[in-house]
Amino acid sequence: MIDNFDIDDDLFTGKEHTPLREDAFLLSPEEKIQKIEKHFAEIMHTLGMDMTDDSLRDSPKRVAKMFVNEIFGGLLPENKPGISTFTNKYKYRQMLVEKDITVYSFCEHHFLPIIGKAHIAYISNGEVIGLSKINRIVDYYAKRPQVQERLTMQIVDAMKEALGTKDVACIIDAKHLCVNCRGIKDTQSSTITAELSGIFRTNPITRQEFLHYVGMSSLV
Repeated sequence: MIDNFDIDDDLFTGKEHTPLREDAFLLSPEEKIQKIEKHFAEIMHTLGMDMTDDSLRDSPKRVAKMFVNEIFGGLLPENKPGISTFTNKYKYRQMLVEKDITVYSFCEHHFLPIIGKAHIAYISNGEVIGLSKINRIVDYYAKRPQVQERLTMQIVDAMKEALGTKDVACIIDAKHLCVNCRGIKDTQSSTITAELSGIFRTNPITRQEFLHYVGMSSLV
């Protein structure tokens, strides 16, 4: 159980919140694993799987551990990365871009993977962030049942909070396996979402520069 004051605000508040019940943290990760294991075993049994088979016997526990500790680890506030910033001692005042950051998430409608790349930029307001921390922010918010629009906004909000600046941009280009492998079964399409804040929203030259760096200038 996690005290309320330890809970990451984005889980509950704002237009970009992750939809969770207020009692979402009453169970420990270990207790959640036990419950998911039991229910997933029932799902497999209902599908007609032979749960005595060596290949299947431990699958419910493997899936439960994977859900709680890995692919949905971003639902645990204690996994939120600590973000340290540093004084911009070099007085670098241009755009900093990190592109092609791996995005691996799961859509909350069908619980199938969302796989793609994120491109993130910011302009320092006196503070800079370690490059690996940007990847960790993306990874933390991706490890939840997600919609791509919300994920994009959560990343930008986290960057703005960490850096103390509004000048942040994020574009995500991703494939949704709920489109690729079911329903329409379109394996070619991808989805692009963008959240532009501060000068990236208000200044078309800055916005175009960002799009040029990430190879998307031809889209505008």
